[in-house]
Amino acid sequence: MPIIRVEMWEGRTKAQKKELAESLTREMCRVSGCPPEQLYIVFEDVPKENWAIGGALSSDAYPN
Repeated sequence: MPIIRVEMWEGRTKAQKKELAESLTREMCRVSGCPPEQLYIVFEDVPKENWAIGGALSSDAYPN
């Protein structure tokens, strides 16, 4: 049972996550040979203030 974890800044729409889930499932199953019903995908929306890049909070570096 493969699991794909996707961590990204919050703000993506349900439609965007659906499209990502479809694309990731298609490619993971194509490459690994696993059936789609055995693949799990977990989306974790991370607030920008909980993410830092280069020593700066992303909420400060990328306010919008």
